Amino acid sequence: MATIMATLRNPQDFTTCPDTGLNINKPVANLVKIHILTAVMMLLAGGILGLGVALTRWPAVHLLPSEWFYIFLTGHGAAVLLFWVHIFSVGIAYFFVTTPINARLATPKIAWLSYWLMLIGAAIATVMVLLGQATVMFSAYPPLKAHPLFYLGVILFAVGALVPAFLVLATLVKAKNERTFKGSMPLTTFGVLIWAIIAIFTWVMGAVIMIPTWLWSMGLIANIDPQLYRVIFWALAHSTQQMNIVLHITIWYTLAAVLFGARPLNEKVSRTAFVLYLFALQLGSVHHLLSDPGTSFTWRTFNTSYAAYLAVLGSLIHGLTVPGGIELAQRRRGLTHGLFEWLRKAPWDNPIFSGFFLSLILFGFIGGISGVTMSNQQINMTVHNTFYVPAHFHGTVATGTTLAFIAFSYWIVPLVTRRKLAYPGLAKMSTWIFGLGMGTFALFGMAAGHLGVPRRHWDITYADAALPFDFSAMAHMIMTVAEIGAVIGGFGALFYIISILSTLLGGKVLAKGALPALAEPAGLVAARMHGGTEPQHKGLEVPGSLVLCMVLLVFLIVYYFAQYKYLATIWGIS
Repeated sequence: MATIMATLRNPQDFTTCPDTGLNINKPVANLVKIHILTAVMMLLAGGILGLGVALTRWPAVHLLPSEWFYIFLTGHGAAVLLFWVHIFSVGIAYFFVTTPINARLATPKIAWLSYWLMLIGAAIATVMVLLGQATVMFSAYPPLKAHPLFYLGVILFAVGALVPAFLVLATLVKAKNERTFKGSMPLTTFGVLIWAIIAIFTWVMGAVIMIPTWLWSMGLIANIDPQLYRVIFWALAHSTQQMNIVLHITIWYTLAAVLFGARPLNEKVSRTAFVLYLFALQLGSVHHLLSDPGTSFTWRTFNTSYAAYLAVLGSLIHGLTVPGGIELAQRRRGLTHGLFEWLRKAPWDNPIFSGFFLSLILFGFIGGISGVTMSNQQINMTVHNTFYVPAHFHGTVATGTTLAFIAFSYWIVPLVTRRKLAYPGLAKMSTWIFGLGMGTFALFGMAAGHLGVPRRHWDITYADAALPFDFSAMAHMIMTVAEIGAVIGGFGALFYIISILSTLLGGKVLAKGALPALAEPAGLVAARMHGGTEPQHKGLEVPGSLVLCMVLLVFLIVYYFAQYKYLATIWGIS
């Protein structure tokens, strides 16, 4: 376990929160604020573009013509899948690598250079998309070709996002040399270390494929092999999602400590789960390539079965130990009646908790299970290139990562700004509305995919197609419900944006004790985040969490069976 030094090196470089006892490096506080502010603006832009996409895929509305639909679709994908999540991630990575271990960030000036590279790159790429010069959608598969400035913008953003990974490593070395902690690093900091290692692989893969594609767009390279592009692109694009997963799980552990003084049931096992992500989770990107003819069946099967099982094991561990830690802390406070009194009496009206726990549940039951099943070679054939795929994306990036980021914002923004959270009523509603809306979109979108609704086509009626196809009234109804869910989720995101931007730009200065109520006395929360000598548990002390995990497992088995049953109805064998 980590031992945190009580005496700060260079105390003038820190500010101590009077409510939590956390020592925050002053340059890190500024970096967290500017990264969250910028990320939220990206979410706003992506949300507006996403609303246009939703109102076009809604059959009865069909808002945009085809040209503008694909502009909006490309911009939406870039804004939310790249710019929003990764600018936000970098800001909180700086927090996690410094605050839990009382460390100073290595070379803050380089961190600011990284920020400007990301911002300039995102701006260039977005402008080219909106000008109609990069209508290639998120994946940008050749032979679709964008303007060279689009690829340049993506490359600048990737370089800017790569630098913080090295800053995380440099900060850990600096902290070790300055002896800000002894022993193993805290779990939250360990999570960011795993994030940094995956980030280096991810953004290097981005350079490997985007630099040649940039040269190709300028005519300096004659050809880009489409199959090679797809393989390397998904080493980039899917690995960015693994970075998201690692960080939002790190947030889960942090908020459990903040709100309940909870620790993981067994920290060694939780660390092992993070390591499983490092070595196995990235290989899940192959499920985007299961229908491609250029990769071998052996390679695809290994990556989406044996390797994927290890990644799923890591997720199942986190799925037990996070709620299990909360349950254990709640039971110690006397909430011992039945299986779920600890959960019923949790602070559901606190948007920090509601967002965090909804993220955990929705990510597991929607994003996780859909990702596992579509990684199966046979099942994938029923959903490949259908609307099931973007529905799955929203089950992971929206209901999982974004909801966790929303919840964490409501804690960290008042913490680093010492400002009162603005519009708390909107904040309370935002997590529920966003979770309900995006969860509805994901569930009904996956159902539409099973009915064959295409992933990217702007008009499911195929009104202007040479070979028309009529989808059933059921498909139209399901798409309508899905897009209504997207619109509802958009209102939840808007409430979050209003609350956080108002806090960052003009919130009232906090007096001591004005942070959202913590379950532990001031200062003790920090000690919990730092680790300690608490006994490790085997899970039997948390029967409610075990039941929740068994429900998830049974749901997965039934869903798997239903998928194969469906496959048997459309692919008969005589």
